[in-house]
This record gives sequence, structure tokens and C-alpha cells, in this order.
Amino acid sequence: MISRRDGLLGLGLSALGGLTVGGCGSILRPEPPQLYTLSPKSTYDETMPSVEWQLLVEPPGAAAGLDSPRIPVRQTATTLDYFANAAWTDRAPLMVQTLMIESFENSGRIVSIGRQSLGLRADFILKSELRELQAELMQGGLPQVHVAVNAKLVRAEGRNIIAGETFLQIGQATSRDVDAVVTALDEALDDVLEDLVTWTLRQGQADWLANPPTA
Repeated sequence: MISRRDGLLGLGLSALGGLTVGGCGSILRPEPPQLYTLSPKSTYDETMPSVEWQLLVEPPGAAAGLDSPRIPVRQTATTLDYFANAAWTDRAPLMVQTLMIESFENSGRIVSIGRQSLGLRADFILKSELRELQAELMQGGLPQVHVAVNAKLVRAEGRNIIAGETFLQIGQATSRDVDAVVTALDEALDDVLEDLVTWTLRQGQADWLANPPTA
């Protein structure tokens, strides 16, 4: 479920008959943007393995257009705009890193997980790149939403990549309003996070059993 902090409702794409792009203007006292956040995955398949190793989740990399608290929308293949008066509660990669960690914790299958800043002594490192987290209007009609994360699981000892995968989900918003777009992004990210957590635990456990740590 998405959540919104109190404030004015962010302008949707239909507010002025089209996309309103933020920028410099003559408004001396602009209203603060409506803030949005997405939610972590909370339910999983019961067959997912429980693990004893420790995992470090690095902040995802992202292109400059996504490495921002602004909520992007594409109207052509070569342009990137943003919803006016609407923003994430943090830069998108940091928000997604937090959601990844919470999703792993919610699985109940791994105890030792954290982010690099905590100084966790990890057995595996999850490196990732946030490639898509936006609405798309290139086909006209209602917006599609695209969420894509490329992940690489790295054995901390030796820094060897043991597996890599890209997780992609495409969904459809029910209207051009920013609330509907964020709801669709939340649903798509939910599927990506489920696949990412399941894949990480299974790949890591297979490598852990095949190459047990030396005493």
C-alpha cells in the first residue's frame, strides 16, 4: 500500500490537460509537494529457504534522471519529465534500498541483514541498479508504469559474482492522476521485491551449501 504524508494533493497529468513540469517560475511562495512513499513486500511463498548467512544490501545505482526524489514520467522515448507538486520522501535509490531491506526482514528467512553504513560483516553483498521507476505515456491513453532492478549477488570473500538477474514489471494505472500512478508503481514494485528476495535467498543458499565457509 502506498502512503502519503499530509499536504496538498500532487497535480496529476490531467490537472491542466497534460503534464505539468516543475521548474523556475514567478511564484514567490510555492506550495510544498505532496510526498509519497512505496511499501515493502510482506508475504512470501512458504517454500523459500531460511538462511544463516549475512547479507549486505548496497544502495542501488541509478541514472541521474532517477537518482532524485521527483516522480518521473516519459512522454517520448528520448525525454523525461516529472509530476509537478509530487515527490518521493527520499531519493528513489535510497527509498528502494530501504524497501529491499524491509522486504528481506519481512520474509522471516534471514536474520542478519543491513546496509553498508552499519558496518555489517557480510557473507554476501547484494549490488543493484534501479533502471526504471516511472510512468510512461508514449502510447497515449492511460499511463503504463515500469519498474526494473538489475541485481548481482556477490560473495564477500573474493568479491566473486555468483549470480545476476534483472527483475522487470510493467503495470497500468487506472487514471492519469498521480495517486493512481503511484498505486500502480507500488503494485509493480511489490512483485519485483518478491522476486528479488526469493532469488537472492535461493542463489545465496545454493552457493553457501556448495562452498561452505572454512573454519
